[in-house]
Amino acid sequence: MSVVELLSDYTIQNVVAGAALLGLVSGVLGTFAVLRRQSLLGDTMSHAALPGVCLGFIIAGTREIGSILLGALATGALAALIMLLLTRMSRLKTDAGLGITLSVFFAMGVVLLTHIQGMNNASQGGLDAFLFGQAAATLRSDLWIMGGITAVALALVAALWKEFKLVSFDPEFATSLGMPVAWLEVLLTVMVALAVVVGLQMVGVVLMAAMIIAPAVAARQWSRRLEDMVLLAALIGVAGGIFGALLSALSRGLATGPLIILSVSGVVLVSMTLAPERGFLWEAVRRVRARHRLRYQQVLTTLYRLAVHHDDPVYRSEQGMLDTYHGLRTRAVLRQLEGRGLTEWQASPPGEPGPARRWVLTPAGIAEAERVLASLGRENA
Repeated sequence: MSVVELLSDYTIQNVVAGAALLGLVSGVLGTFAVLRRQSLLGDTMSHAALPGVCLGFIIAGTREIGSILLGALATGALAALIMLLLTRMSRLKTDAGLGITLSVFFAMGVVLLTHIQGMNNASQGGLDAFLFGQAAATLRSDLWIMGGITAVALALVAALWKEFKLVSFDPEFATSLGMPVAWLEVLLTVMVALAVVVGLQMVGVVLMAAMIIAPAVAARQWSRRLEDMVLLAALIGVAGGIFGALLSALSRGLATGPLIILSVSGVVLVSMTLAPERGFLWEAVRRVRARHRLRYQQVLTTLYRLAVHHDDPVYRSEQGMLDTYHGLRTRAVLRQLEGRGLTEWQASPPGEPGPARRWVLTPAGIAEAERVLASLGRENA
């Protein structure tokens, strides 16, 4: 299929639009979940949405998307509120509360799903697709529902931007200003449930957690400000969703939901590897430079201490003695110091036993060694 034929296909249009909406809302709301150190919140609410899906089907008697999503939102939000109550009114930590809530609600969902499969209802076919998503079944009417949920979530973020920002970074200070921190946290949590609801049709219960977390994690590597992080997370989510949907359309037999997750996860991998100042590659470069700088400082201060010990500013140190003292070959470091004008490779005085040439500090080397020692002294003070 050509690009024009591909994009003109009704099903592919629906899938691409749904994936873009999912990436947009997941990137924006996932940012606040990651900053509040509640990365497992999306996992908990996505699994907690399963009993809501089943209840929505039982009440409606058919796979009516509105009823199913409303049920998913209800149980997802209920699970989030229970988790908040567990962590606030007991000694349970956040991760323990999330784990308990996830397990209980998902178990309830599996029980209800098994019960539905035993019912004589022809509409139950394909209901288990909500576990892993069924993007190809997305209809234009579904997009209107997903778009409405996304619009509501983004409108709330825009209206309460300052409050959400303060609660995410410094809830204690927000409390001192008289803000209703508990209600704001509840609202943020329920909004993450909205994002989960948007993604049930596309990626399903099991994979939705990654969609909440991945765009925000990738954006965090490249940004220092919340505004930049939210915008970048939204762009990564949209791009990953569209790319995964198109990749699924171009391939044969590959599910859309997992490809969307893999696309966004690929961005996370690249970001964590190459992002300036935070990526693994930059961290490795910093460590190599730090080791080099440490060895450089050690050799320089050793020459200085030997000169002070012998009360001779031009004391000549033997190469072998320096190698023995540091337990490694120091010639390369000394040559670098020589290139910077801090050491000299001088001939020994006539008649003096030992090597014919030795290392000596230059006046610039003495000044640099004194600066390094003074800096180390301030750090240890």
